[in-house]
Amino acid sequence: MQQPTIIIQARTGSTRMPKKVTLPFFGGKSIIDILLEKLLKTGLPIVLATTNNPADDPLVQMAKNYPINIFRGSEDNVLQRFIGAATKFEAKNIVRVCADNPFLDIDSIPVLAEEFEKTVSDYLSFQFSSNRPSIKTHFGFYTEITTLGTLKKAASLTSEKLYMEHVTNFIYGHPQHFDVRFLNAPEVIFNRRDIRLTLDTPTDFRLQQEIYAEMTTQNPNFGIREVVAFLDQHPEMLQQMKLEIDKFSK
Repeated sequence: MQQPTIIIQARTGSTRMPKKVTLPFFGGKSIIDILLEKLLKTGLPIVLATTNNPADDPLVQMAKNYPINIFRGSEDNVLQRFIGAATKFEAKNIVRVCADNPFLDIDSIPVLAEEFEKTVSDYLSFQFSSNRPSIKTHFGFYTEITTLGTLKKAASLTSEKLYMEHVTNFIYGHPQHFDVRFLNAPEVIFNRRDIRLTLDTPTDFRLQQEIYAEMTTQNPNFGIREVVAFLDQHPEMLQQMKLEIDKFSK
């Protein structure tokens, strides 16, 4: 089976925090720099899928420093942007990555890819307590995998704005139309509802900068277990996260 292609969804025009992915985050590097360096370690082909908006020109220039492909498409119809990117670069199986997740766990990507190859489903991701897909959490640790054919089918079945903006929402939300499967997340994170490492706001940015700097100093190759252990030793950080989670409950 064809190896999957990582498609990174990124733009600078975030409503809550514009330019969050291009601002200096740690060691003079932006979140997009950190994310690309991580993802290149997987050995998988990578496409940055951004918008045609000239405001995203600086993002494209930053991405050109890395051996990846770049696709520019609709700012609002992100589903169509993914379809266009996958079609142009002949990606049959797609690992979808959001650019606002500096703590992305790259070790989980080959796990998803291997399982996806075995199951030959339409959609695969991790799930948590109460059957919560990873995309519906605030963790920012995980990706999801689907196919170009599945995205095209979703686009043919709906034109609702919600589903154009949120690429996979229609797929996992309509299992009657798709073969949707999940893997259980590791026990260390399975029942947690107090961790927020997806980055939407200036508050998220400042807190995650502090966490990332401290953790990278301790162990540059930290993973989920190390992050959870670190946060459990810093309840004041978990409390700040809880305030943001309550504001933006998914």
